[in-house]
Amino acid sequence: MAVNSVGNDFSGLGGTSAIPGATDAASADRFLKLLVAQMQNQDPLNPMDNAQVTSQMAQINTVSGIAKLNETVQGLTSQFVQMQALQGAALVGRDVIVPGNRLDIADGVGQGGFELTSPADAVKVEVLNAGGHVIDTVQLGAQTSGRHSFDWNASKAGTDTNLTFRITATSGAATLSSTALMRDRVTAVSTSGDQLQLELERSGTTPYASIKAFN
Repeated sequence: MAVNSVGNDFSGLGGTSAIPGATDAASADRFLKLLVAQMQNQDPLNPMDNAQVTSQMAQINTVSGIAKLNETVQGLTSQFVQMQALQGAALVGRDVIVPGNRLDIADGVGQGGFELTSPADAVKVEVLNAGGHVIDTVQLGAQTSGRHSFDWNASKAGTDTNLTFRITATSGAATLSSTALMRDRVTAVSTSGDQLQLELERSGTTPYASIKAFN
């Protein structure tokens, strides 16, 4: 009498080849049904390898365990973001330093900052009006790598408002990379996905990771 034989390879059930949209419970149930069908229809002269069956059962258990672990990690991530938002609420009203080139003017003094990735022989600050025209230039001389700040006599601005600045750093004949920094104020906090976002008075929505320093 002919005996039907069912293949011994269940590897597809343990990986990503499960039917899209199926739950882990459905995948495990499908695996067990196929395993029982295989055992019922196996060739008596070529029985299943016990080690292989054990391996496949361990594999489906591992997949289910990983799925549960992923759910746990996602839950912890969500809780972490919520905790960040609560802690971030304490930042409302505080000043922060962020990338940007708008001058902060108070009591007749304009302030700004910059960050250098390497030492510079000379650093020049150009102050620009709302039309983008240079109204003053400040020579800061040699500067080390890292973050720096500068003061500017705002009386030179006259009636100009919305002033910005431009940094030029050089080493010999080479122009160096620099990042303009400005002061802003936190007005609110929010979360987007798994990131904490700060609402800033002048810069709008800014990722928490972009904050360079707190004042």
